[in-house]
Amino acid sequence: MPQIKVLPHAELCPEGAVIKASYGQSICDALLHGGIEIEHACEMACACSTCHVIVREGYDSLNAADDAEDDMLDRAWGLEPHSRLACQAVVSKADLVIELPRYSRNLAKELK
Repeated sequence: MPQIKVLPHAELCPEGAVIKASYGQSICDALLHGGIEIEHACEMACACSTCHVIVREGYDSLNAADDAEDDMLDRAWGLEPHSRLACQAVVSKADLVIELPRYSRNLAKELK
């Protein structure tokens, strides 16, 4: 069973975390089931960039991003070469290390 190591994030997991994931599960689902309340404003439909993560280790083990994900990632805060949308990145058998960006662009939340 692969593990996802989440680097410390001031708000979502100050101590960092190690979460067990299932093969074929999205990173977003794994984080949510592991108690990390990552934003996912579009309910994981690849229609926003709120679940943006940076994959520090294990990036090449993930499924390839499609054009829709690449388009949404262009809107993410702090985009890096190994950025993915957690709702679209599917866990394989390899362990991952991810970083949650300091900010996310959630227009629905910002308009309230």
